[in-house]
Order: sequence, then C-alpha cells, then structure tokens
Amino acid sequence: MTGRRQFIKETSLLGAVLAAAPIKSFAISHQHLRPDDETIGHNGFRYKVDKAWGKISPDSNPLLNCHEMVQDSQGRLIMVGDNTRNNILIFDKSGKLLDNWGHAYPGGHGLTLAQDDSGEDFLLIADCGWYQDKTGKFNKQQGQIVKTSVDGRFHFAIGHPLTIGIYKADEPFMPTETAVAPNGDIYVADGYGSDYIIQYNSKGQYIRHFGGHNNADNEHNLSNAHGVAVDLRDKANPRLICTSRAENCFKIFTMDGKYLERVDLPGMHICRAVIKGDNLYAGVCWSKDADGKTDWGDSGFVTILDKNNRVVSSPGGMAPMYENGILRPTLQAANPTFHHGHDVCVDEDENLYVCQWKANYTPPVKLTRV
Repeated sequence: MTGRRQFIKETSLLGAVLAAAPIKSFAISHQHLRPDDETIGHNGFRYKVDKAWGKISPDSNPLLNCHEMVQDSQGRLIMVGDNTRNNILIFDKSGKLLDNWGHAYPGGHGLTLAQDDSGEDFLLIADCGWYQDKTGKFNKQQGQIVKTSVDGRFHFAIGHPLTIGIYKADEPFMPTETAVAPNGDIYVADGYGSDYIIQYNSKGQYIRHFGGHNNADNEHNLSNAHGVAVDLRDKANPRLICTSRAENCFKIFTMDGKYLERVDLPGMHICRAVIKGDNLYAGVCWSKDADGKTDWGDSGFVTILDKNNRVVSSPGGMAPMYENGILRPTLQAANPTFHHGHDVCVDEDENLYVCQWKANYTPPVKLTRV
C-alpha cells in the first residue's frame, strides 16, 4: 500500500471514530484501566499513575479531546483541547486550574511554546480543522496556525498555503503541529492535510517546504506527518524530528529539509517527539495487536527513547525488546493504562503529563517518576 493510500485509510478511520463520539461533559470512566496505585514503565523509567491529577469541573471547564500540553517559564502547565468553551487550560503542577481562555479553535490540536527576542513566552496553536458539532457530527474546515501570548493575546495567523502559491487547489491544509528553531523559524507539520513540513521565519513569512507524498525517494515522503520537533541534543548538529505516523516511525531531516535517516518504531502510531535532556518522549495514539493489526479502539501508551534513539521504556506498553539491533513490535500492555496517548509534557522533575485523545473527556494523566 502506498504512503498516500495508507494516509487516506488512516485519516478516514480517524474521521469515522471521531464521528461516532458524541459531545458531552466528560465522565470519569476508567474502570477497565489500571488503578491509580499502579507503577508502570521499564529500565529505570518507572512512574506512578495519577488519573485524578487535573482538578477541574466538567460543568465550568468541559473537555472534548485533550490534545497537547507544554510548560511555560513560570512552571505552569498549558493544555490545548478542542472544546471551544475553553480551548486553553492552564494548571499548576498540583493540577489546580489557574486560568482558561480560547473559543475560536474547534480543531485545537497542536501546542508549542517558545520565547521571542525579548525572552517573553508565546504559544503557537495548531487548529487542524477536524471538529465535531453539537450533534456529534464530524466536520472539517480550513486549518490554521495562530501565534498568541500565553494569556491569549493574538499576534498573527498562518493560513492556507494556497494563498501564497505553495499548494495546489486540491491540496488540503490541516496542520497538526509546529516547532520553533533557535533562530525563530517556525516549522508547520501539515499532518492531516498534505503531509508537508513548511518552514516560515519568525514573522510567518514562507521559506521552504519538504516532505509530502511525491518525492523520487520514498524515504523523503511523510505519511500522516503528525508532529515536528527541533532536536538540539547534539548542539553542533540541530535536526528536525518529523513524525510519519502511518509508517510507525520518525524521519529525521536537516534544518533546511534534507532527509537524513529514520527511526522505526514498529507497532506504534507515534505522535510528536518531545525532547527533555538526553531523552525523547512521545505519545502512542494506537498500537498493533499480536497479529500485527492496528487496534483502532482504546489502545496506546507512552514511549521513551535515549540519546541514541533507542527505546528504553514504554509506560503502558510492553517492555522494549531488540533483536540484532532491531526493535521488535511494541504492543500495549495486556492491562491498559491509557486510551490514546496523544502527547507528553515533561516537567523539571521528569514527571510526565499524558494528554489523551477520545478518553471520556478527561484531563491529562500525571505519571510521577519513582
């Protein structure tokens, strides 16, 4: 199956699953999942589960899907979701809600935090365009990237690349993620649209794009380019880690879009890479079963890679196993912890906050490192 056909199949299945989920206030319903006193993880990366971390009311602060979370320079945890009652929720580390705002992002999906030249924090919000109306019907509209302050002041928006001649009329733009380089350049992952990574300068002016589906070398293609991240672990050689989720891998490029290598993660429908220290963390939104078929139901976990991009732990999943240097397919643990691991935020104490998609309208799950 070509990357394009696999991408269409995956996004069609995603749409069908989303369309079947009615809009309602979240209800805690984790009876089939692990109890909160369980410890999960492997090889020194072990965590105690706290599903009751987020202290919010479903009446005043309802959630639909909890998509991504970042930590600002004050230590606050900022979450984006797709409920337009409150797209942005800001917590302290105890789970207390400090602030909320945002009503204009029905496809609120990606969240990136960086600093401008003055050192002030700002946010990039990716509205992917997938959304549900009040009847639960699944819809799509044009996506956008919006730059704001952490308290919601609008800076600028990046709209459809068709308007500046990058895309053809039949190429959709449904961005899922952004990343910011040390020089301020912005990278946009069009993960539900045309699978390009688009590079802009700090003012939102176009520089180049790469990826997509039509490269002569298939390794340069992306299929469900769900995430993009700047990897500065080797400071002399900064790189871009791009998700090719339908291929169960990360693909690594130079900062100007030249393909370097891939990191295969068999069995894992991986989301964006999150770098903290020497390690890479990522949510796994779906995993495959023992027969190699993707479980589109309540599957998924978290995975952690070391500085050499080898998996060292998969909390909520099976222990990583390598044979002759090749990672064997990693499956969800028999007794699941998560519904769908969509993103991971890592605090200064190396605790994790796991955002889940389609998880009974619940806030992030905290994993305290032990």
